[in-house]
Amino acid sequence: MADTQRLVRDTILANPSDIAVAVGAVSVVLMIVIPVPAVLLDVLLTFNLTVGLLILLIVLYTKKATEFSIFPTMLLVTTVFGLALNISTTRLILSKGANFDVRIIRAFASFVVGAGGTDGLVIGFIIFIIIIAVQAIVITKGATRIAEVAARFTLDGLPGKQMSIDAEYNSGSISEDEALRRKSEVQREVDFYGQMDGATKFISGNVKVGIFISIINLVGGFIIGMVLHKESFTVAIQTYTTLTIGEGLLSQLPALLVSTATGIIVTRANSACTFGSDVTFQFAQNAKIYLVAAVVLALLAFLPGFPWYVLLPMAAVLAYLGVSLARKQAADADKAALAAAGAARKAEAPAELSPVVPLDPISLELGYGLIPLVDKDKGADLLERITRIRKESALDMGLVVPRIRIIDNMRLEPSEYSFKIKGVQVGRGIIRLGYYLAINPGGVSEEIPGEKTRDPTFGLPALWIAEEQRDRAERAGYTVVDAPSIIATHLTDVIKRHAAEILGRQEVQSILDALKKDYPAVVEDTSKRLSLGEIQKVLQGLLREQVSVRNMVAILETLADYAGVTKDVGFLVEKTRQALGRQICLQYADQDRNLKVLTIDPGLEQKIIDSRVDTPSGVVSALEPALQRQWIKALTRAVAAVQQKGWLPVVLCSEGARALVKASTERELPDLVVLSVPEIVADARVEAVGEIKTEG
Repeated sequence: MADTQRLVRDTILANPSDIAVAVGAVSVVLMIVIPVPAVLLDVLLTFNLTVGLLILLIVLYTKKATEFSIFPTMLLVTTVFGLALNISTTRLILSKGANFDVRIIRAFASFVVGAGGTDGLVIGFIIFIIIIAVQAIVITKGATRIAEVAARFTLDGLPGKQMSIDAEYNSGSISEDEALRRKSEVQREVDFYGQMDGATKFISGNVKVGIFISIINLVGGFIIGMVLHKESFTVAIQTYTTLTIGEGLLSQLPALLVSTATGIIVTRANSACTFGSDVTFQFAQNAKIYLVAAVVLALLAFLPGFPWYVLLPMAAVLAYLGVSLARKQAADADKAALAAAGAARKAEAPAELSPVVPLDPISLELGYGLIPLVDKDKGADLLERITRIRKESALDMGLVVPRIRIIDNMRLEPSEYSFKIKGVQVGRGIIRLGYYLAINPGGVSEEIPGEKTRDPTFGLPALWIAEEQRDRAERAGYTVVDAPSIIATHLTDVIKRHAAEILGRQEVQSILDALKKDYPAVVEDTSKRLSLGEIQKVLQGLLREQVSVRNMVAILETLADYAGVTKDVGFLVEKTRQALGRQICLQYADQDRNLKVLTIDPGLEQKIIDSRVDTPSGVVSALEPALQRQWIKALTRAVAAVQQKGWLPVVLCSEGARALVKASTERELPDLVVLSVPEIVADARVEAVGEIKTEG
C-alpha cells in the first residue's frame, strides 16, 4: 500500500502539468452533464475571458507563427470549454429565470442594457446582434479564408524550400546540422498551417452554436417564464433578454479575442519581429505622410461645421511627428555618410593581411555556361548526383569525402569545368550543353556523324551528338551519356585516383573518433603504438592502390600487432594488405572466384628485389636503365595480351617484390594491379595466364 501511494505521489510530482490537463479535460465533459453552481460559473467564465486575452497577447508578442505551435490545439480546447460554459449558463438561465445569480453575466448585461428600460433593452439587443454579426461575417470568415490560403501556399512551397536547403548543403554554405534544423523548421511551418486550416473551422462553428444558444435562451426562457414561472410578458421579456445579452456577450467576447488572434497569427507569416515592432518600424519610414496628413486636417478645420477643436490638435500632433521623424532620418543619413567615408578611408589605407583561408579539400569549378547544371529550379540533378557519389565513396572505399564546393570561375571557358584538390587542378573537361557524348568503347558496328572529341575521364574517342541521334548511337554500340553524367563519372574517377590526397589527418581523426564509440579498446591500443600521422600514411598507402579502408577494425588490429616490430610504413602497409586479403582477392576475381594472374620470371623478380633502395618517401626500384626498359616492354606486352582476351591484368609476385614491382611501374602503368602471394586467400582459385620475362 505504501509503495502504491509513493508511486502515485511520484507520478503526480513528476508530471503536474499533464495531470492538470487530464483533470481539466474530464471536468469540461462533466460540466456539460452536471449542473455547476453560480459561484463556480463566475470563476470559470472569468477564467475563459482571461485565457482569450492571454492568447491574443501571446500572438501579439510572438515573432514567428511556429513559436506558438500549440495554437491550433488551443483553439479546439477553448472552443470546447466555451461551449461547456454556454450549456451550463443556459441551464441556470432557464431553470432560475429572474433568480439567476451569476454575477459576471448580470454585470455584463447591466453594462450594455443600462437602466434605460425598454429603450436600453432594445439598444443593448441591437449592439449584441452587431457584435455577433461582426464576429461571424468579418473576423471569423476572414481568418478562415486566410488560413486556407496560407496552408495551400505553404504546402506548395515545401519542395522548393527543401531543394534550396539541399543546394546550400551540397555547396558547403551550411553544415549538416544547420540543414537538418532548417528542414525541421520548414516541416513545422507546414504542419502548423495545415493544422490552422482545420482549426479555424472550430471558430466558425463556435460562432454559429453561440447564435443558436442565444436564440434558445431568449425564446425558451420567454416561454418557460410565462408558462412555468407564471411571469408577466413584460417581466419575462425584460429578464430573459437581459440575461441572453449578458451571457452571449460573455461567451462571444473570448471567442472574439481568439478569432482576432487567429487572424493576426496567420497574416504575419513573413514577419521576423513582434507585431508592435513591425508597426513601429513600418509607420516610421516616411516623414512626408504625417506632414501631408497634418495639412489636410488643418484645411478641414477651417470648413464650416467641422469640429476645429478636434482637427487642429490632431493636425498639430501629426505635424510634430512628421518633423521629429524627418530630423531623425536626416541624422541617420549623416551617420551613414560618415560611416561610409570612414570605410572608404580604411579601404584606401594599406590593410594588414588577414589569415590565409584554407583551401577546399575538393572543389568543382564551372564556366558560366555550365551554371544551369546546378540550377535545381530548372530540374538539374547534378547536386543530387554529387551527394550520391559521396555516399557511394564512403561505402566503397571507406573514405568520407568532404563537402564538394561548387563555384563558378570566370577564368574558365564557358563550357569548361575543372576539379581541384586543395587548390590544385586534377581534372578538367569541356561539355556542350544540349548534346550527348557518345563514347566508343571499341567494336562499334556503325560510324555516326558528330563532333569528334575525347572522353574527359578515360580519354576514349567520343563524339558530340544531337538528341535525335541518341537511339541510333546506342544501337551502334556507343555508350551515350548526358552532361551531368559526364561530370559525375569524372568526379568518381578523381576521388578514386586521388583518395590518398583527400584523406588528411583531420579526416583520420574523425574516423577514429567515430570508431571509438563501438571499439574503444582497438582505437586506444593502436593510438598508443602509432601516431596519427603514421596511421594516416598507412591508410594513404592502401587508398593509393584503391584498397578500401572501410574495415578499419581489421586495419587497426593489424597495425597494433606489428607496430611493436617496426614502424616502417611500407612494411605495415604490406601486412595490412595481407589482413585484407579476402577483400582484395574478391575485388579482382570473377564471380566463380577465379583470379587470372601474370607471374614474373624468378630471375627477373630477384633482380627487382636486389634493386631495392629505401628513401624517406618509401622503397623504389633502381634497375639499370636498359633492364628497366626491357622490364616495362615485357610487362606492357603481357598486359596487352591479357586485355585482348577480356581479362583484368593482375601481376602476382612474392611479398618482398610486390612494393618494388608497383613502384617500378607507377609511371608507365599507374593502374596496374600487383598482388603478393600472402594476399591470396585459400578459397581463391589462381590461374596463371602468362609469365613476364625480358628478352635474352
